[in-house]
Amino acid sequence: MRKAIAFLGIAILSTAIWYFFIKPHDYQVTFEVKTFPGEINQIIKTWGKTQEGSIILDEQPIRELTQQLRFGDSTHIYQWEITPIHDSLSQVRVYAKDRDHSFQNKLSVPFSDTDFEKRTRSSLLDFAEKLNEHRKKFKVEVIGESEIPTTFCACTDVKSSQIGKADGMMRDFPLLTSFLSKNNVPLNGSPFLEVTNWHMGKDSLEFKFCFPIVQSDILPEHPELKYRNFYGKKAIKAIYNGNYISSDRAWYALIDYANKNNIEISKLPIEVFYNNPNMGGDALNWKAEIFMPIKAPTDD
Repeated sequence: MRKAIAFLGIAILSTAIWYFFIKPHDYQVTFEVKTFPGEINQIIKTWGKTQEGSIILDEQPIRELTQQLRFGDSTHIYQWEITPIHDSLSQVRVYAKDRDHSFQNKLSVPFSDTDFEKRTRSSLLDFAEKLNEHRKKFKVEVIGESEIPTTFCACTDVKSSQIGKADGMMRDFPLLTSFLSKNNVPLNGSPFLEVTNWHMGKDSLEFKFCFPIVQSDILPEHPELKYRNFYGKKAIKAIYNGNYISSDRAWYALIDYANKNNIEISKLPIEVFYNNPNMGGDALNWKAEIFMPIKAPTDD
């Protein structure tokens, strides 16, 4: 009997030590979202920019982020875990902690609906609302395996943040169109960009923004313009409809598709644009073809 009581006491003490001093979070929220992990990842960051004191402390692209937020005199830590369930559904777990009042929260949470719990739920409801609003602004349809054709083109080199990709293109759009037109260089297809470096952890890009042109032995020179052959390659393809600012959402859809179908890809996307954003109109009618190159057996 004494051994049983002693064992029970040790078990209770061990549980209490784990709960109050080892358990990394104070409160957990779990919900499902009808989209893919990459979009959720990006909206967490976009939403965070509207929140006081929001900082991404750590990220394991694409499915895990640790975020710091400020609410008055409290600093909250949200650890996000995103798990794909199927093509159009993901589960999100948020482990929330008040950095300076964790012990007090753990003491109160089992017995009352604390201000910390209410604040966490309110924040995550706000996040879910922003995510649902964003989801209505674009469409992505994964087509499957395809091939990008070879072309000759005039290109500029651009460095930008991921969200600044469209601004980088719009900056160089007048240069490419006016210079080529002024010098009577015939266009030979829709403009496209080729990502040459994607730092997913920092959401930064390097890419070439290109206009296909008719190849000629005599082409006008410009210090910011380079002529090159773009060589065709096999890829998986998606159709994106929406503002080109968010066309990277299709990148994540293609990554998910590749993972589920055991296709090895380079994660250096190529986008072909069929609308001029300067002409306006409903962005849901804008179209881009998004390609994620399939690695050849000789690729690193």
